[in-house]
Amino acid sequence: MGPDCARGSNVRPHRYRVIVAGRLGKVCRGAFEDLGVEPDGVNTGLTGELDQAALYGVLNRILALGLELVGLNRLDDEPS
Repeated sequence: MGPDCARGSNVRPHRYRVIVAGRLGKVCRGAFEDLGVEPDGVNTGLTGELDQAALYGVLNRILALGLELVGLNRLDDEPS
């Protein structure tokens, strides 16, 4: 796919909340020290201002740590 596929895309940073299954231990929390890490019921929420490259970096860390991705939301799209 070339640039024509991304018409209207905006690569500026956005605020995201990523939910992973379970509660993260100290080592896993340390892997996400650049994000806000907080409990979300039985899961863990990771929140931060991310551009597209940083978002993929977070998703790659989740994969590398063997964590289960439960949800992903772009928060600045939600009504205030």
